[in-house]
Amino acid sequence: MSNALSGMRINCGNIRIHQPKEKYLLMAILSFNEAKSKLLSSALPVAKSEMVALEEAFGRVLAEDLISPMTVPPFSNAAMDGYAIYAADLTVAGTRLPVSQRVAAGTVPAQLAPGSAARIFTGAQVPDGADTVVIQEDCVADGDFVIFNQMPIAGQHLRLKGSDLNTGKTILAAGSHLSAAAMGLIASVGIAEVQVFRRLKVAIFFTGSELVTPGETLPPGHIFNSNRYVMLGFLNGLGVDVIDLGIVRDDRLATRDALRRAAAEADLILTSGGMSEGDEDHVTAAVNAEGHIDVWKIAAKPGKPLAFGRVIAGEKEAAFIGLPGNPVAVWSGLLTLVAPFLRRCQGLTQFEPAPLTLRADFNYTVKGNRMEIVRVRRNDHGGLDIYPNQDSAIISSAVWADGVSMIQTNTVIKFGDMINFLPGPGWSP
Repeated sequence: MSNALSGMRINCGNIRIHQPKEKYLLMAILSFNEAKSKLLSSALPVAKSEMVALEEAFGRVLAEDLISPMTVPPFSNAAMDGYAIYAADLTVAGTRLPVSQRVAAGTVPAQLAPGSAARIFTGAQVPDGADTVVIQEDCVADGDFVIFNQMPIAGQHLRLKGSDLNTGKTILAAGSHLSAAAMGLIASVGIAEVQVFRRLKVAIFFTGSELVTPGETLPPGHIFNSNRYVMLGFLNGLGVDVIDLGIVRDDRLATRDALRRAAAEADLILTSGGMSEGDEDHVTAAVNAEGHIDVWKIAAKPGKPLAFGRVIAGEKEAAFIGLPGNPVAVWSGLLTLVAPFLRRCQGLTQFEPAPLTLRADFNYTVKGNRMEIVRVRRNDHGGLDIYPNQDSAIISSAVWADGVSMIQTNTVIKFGDMINFLPGPGWSP
């Protein structure tokens, strides 16, 4: 097994995979942690990057360090409306000083005359010579004078020049996720364009002759294709470009054709269904015919028949991850394996949330030889509740949950035990 896997290396932007010496379907069942480790170690950041306008950069990943070209704030400014003074000019409450100037945001003040005050507004540049702002609520205007009813603390209500950033400082490192706050930070130093990794392309399709698209008539013995929408929601949240190949009937040649078409365009092929060993399960055999399955079956519930490997289309290669057909298995596989894999391929340095440990407000026993990924939700008491029905076909349980806990084999969880918690798909770096 180790020899077959040792040659696998996936580059998600310019995919390169060293083909193992032997090409066969790997039958050994790996633990969840072993499978995840192999999957993540196979992923390399996308190779290409592009320059985009800042307003188009939300959710993208920086391809290079961003260096501040300026100091922020570029000048000391008032944090509150009030009066700028030199603190030493106030010796007692009730001091009366002349108002020498009025400073609004966007104007350049004169130097503060000794023994005077400047009327100033939030965000306005503090005059040279002033070291404190007294809020207007602590003052009384008296014609051309102002009376200070409270003794200030020197330096109060000032935002000092350079208190946020200095010229030449790295403000965001390569591999950073461009959140709304990050975009505001970039804009604050006047940068209008950023170098980001190109978007990954993920091709999806769904195997099953019983599947029907919502909106169409549902014949007897058929079900609506809910997995498509689970995948689309996850992938759109991850900021990838989706190539949707739709439903593929349970047919070996049709499945191979879909794989070739997907590999010609995508960095990753993501499927659901057809991963078991039944007569109508064709995905693993089709992938093995068009490339290679490197891991198949993991000791996890839900999600045992889960595979990853590669598919070749001419000179192009794409990574492949095949998820089971049950909707919760798709949801949990996306959350625990596909999402961190894609984030790492996108070039993110932080591709998983920091582990959390919370109190189990339930009893639960894992009797089998598979780790269980159970749907849980944080409650108002700081603990976790568990959904009462953990069947992998109950998609409403994933709507109810705000995350999962990984419970190892032969484990008894008692009320009050501390257990791990992985936040649901709303998490972002």
